[in-house]
Amino acid sequence: MNVEEALKIAKELQFRKDHNKLKYYKPYEYQEKYHNAIASQKLLMAGNRIGKSFCGAAELAFHLTGLYPDWWKGRRWDRPIRAWAGGASNETTRDICQKELFGQPDDPYSRGTGAIPLKLIGEATRKPGVPNAHNSCMVKHVSGGWSRIGFKAYEMGREKWMGESLDVIWLDEEPPQEIYSQSVTRTADKGGMVYMTFTPESGMTETIAQFINDLKPGQYMQQAGWDDAPHMTEDVKEQILAALPPHERKMREQGIPSLGSGLVFPVPEDSIKCEPFEIPSHFPRICGMDYGWDHPTTAIWVAWDRDADIAYIYDSHSQSQEVPAVHAAAINARPKWIPVVWPRDGRQADKGSGTPLADQYRELGVNMIKGNGRSWGGWFTNPPTPGQREGSGGVSLESGIMDLLERMKTGRLKIFSTQSGLFEELRMYHRKDGRIVPFKDDLISSMRYAVMSLRLARIHEVSQRQYQADSEFSIF
Repeated sequence: MNVEEALKIAKELQFRKDHNKLKYYKPYEYQEKYHNAIASQKLLMAGNRIGKSFCGAAELAFHLTGLYPDWWKGRRWDRPIRAWAGGASNETTRDICQKELFGQPDDPYSRGTGAIPLKLIGEATRKPGVPNAHNSCMVKHVSGGWSRIGFKAYEMGREKWMGESLDVIWLDEEPPQEIYSQSVTRTADKGGMVYMTFTPESGMTETIAQFINDLKPGQYMQQAGWDDAPHMTEDVKEQILAALPPHERKMREQGIPSLGSGLVFPVPEDSIKCEPFEIPSHFPRICGMDYGWDHPTTAIWVAWDRDADIAYIYDSHSQSQEVPAVHAAAINARPKWIPVVWPRDGRQADKGSGTPLADQYRELGVNMIKGNGRSWGGWFTNPPTPGQREGSGGVSLESGIMDLLERMKTGRLKIFSTQSGLFEELRMYHRKDGRIVPFKDDLISSMRYAVMSLRLARIHEVSQRQYQADSEFSIF
């Protein structure tokens, strides 16, 4: 093979790759998680330049073509579908949705360089008055029939979003509430799906608020930022941040609504994040646990540097719709001597066994904190006032939140960088009308129980004896 032939082959291989991106699509972890979420309404609220639009295009391409990859666990259609893709205007719909699906609109040679393979693209109709914009396009489905994708714009008004029954609607920019409601209606009778991919540039809008404050069955929300996209290097991040006003940085970087969000913990993430290290044996430890079913049962492990009064969150467990035995096994897989603090609802008897939840975990070998057997049964309370008995501190949420916030601001609370689930909750934990919104706060609750119970933290008995022995011979 000569050089010319080799170059020709390389060019052909590159052409095939460029015109069949779906085959070579290797989603990031956050993208795969979003694809695999089975829900009738999905929201990906993401930072800029992390691949959210192509994630949305790939999702639609899989449904239009039926070419689901081996890793796919999400919704499937084994027949041709009817779908819409929409954005704020006809121009942005063309420049984002159409481009990501079919290729650069103003370049006929780029046809097929989007998410839909070239060989599966059929006849397209033009949108009057919008140069190079599709009104609709046919896409070949693996079953042998043809799917149809139409393109809409929010500026067309509510009336243009009525009438047709659809399987899938992709909204790449945040829609007005009336457009979103119409989209849900269009897919309801066919058991279809509406999904959104956008950066929350308008703050805590009505559309976002319903996912954050009042997530319904069949809805799914995911937040993603620059740290979730490996291609975002530190140099690129710094360049972008330098050009942004401070009030936009969290929104652009982390996909967090910038206006009216009322974050409970308004501190820079980097100020509380630390790299993992081996926990010294003389650091007392404690675990905070929160019960759940539809929302997860969670546990947070904390190590306490008593000398500096720094609490380190170093490990966690989170799992929904599992029985106590599963959670107990996960907790017992960590050092079993670490005491576990638990909320008051652990006193409630299980409907099946009649045994309180806390007792069930004790029977499963979990080191649940015990009370005095009279006025206090061992459940979580805030620290008592000096001179008062243990268990008299009450369970005030605000008291715990203020303590956590003070620790964060003074450098006395650190979280291992590995605890991505906790960081995700912290980014969205907010107030509305002055009140904390109790949504996606399960790990935060476990953290609060643990940190507010540092007085109950313990050192391993063997380590304790060694620590005391060493102290006896200390020259200080």
